[in-house]
Amino acid sequence: MGQQGTLTRIWARRGTRPRASRDRRYAWAYLFGAVCPERAVGAGLVLPYVNAEAMSLHLQEISRHVASGAHAVLVLDGAGWHGAAALTIPDNISFLPLPSYSPELNPVENVWEYLRQNQLSLRVWPGFEAIVETCCQAWNALMAMPERIASITRREWARPVTA
Repeated sequence: MGQQGTLTRIWARRGTRPRASRDRRYAWAYLFGAVCPERAVGAGLVLPYVNAEAMSLHLQEISRHVASGAHAVLVLDGAGWHGAAALTIPDNISFLPLPSYSPELNPVENVWEYLRQNQLSLRVWPGFEAIVETCCQAWNALMAMPERIASITRREWARPVTA
């Protein structure tokens, strides 16, 4: 998320063109997030950069949220930092890489869409700290709605396996 912002659709009277603020400055924060649709919980971090080191921090955070004795399968797109050789992958996490150009298969894409449409669009932030604070508030607000997490991320093809 950044000062460039995200525009979204809003309700307006037919024939009108509603105005929305948009910033031209460049300050960004990156929201790393993962959710478990079955337990309706998530793990997230807001960081100032995106690389293998940041992804490793996120994996550690996810690992702490995996239920005791469970193993998480993390669905990943083809971002370069997802498969970097420098990643530190906890023992209780495995990766499930998606085919190229298939964001509709990644449940967390629905999380980003929801946050942009409901919490993070049509805003102008004064600086980096405000972006971080808003991202944290948006993530925490979603994590406080377990039924919403489950409804927007559950997939029929992704069910827990019990031994």
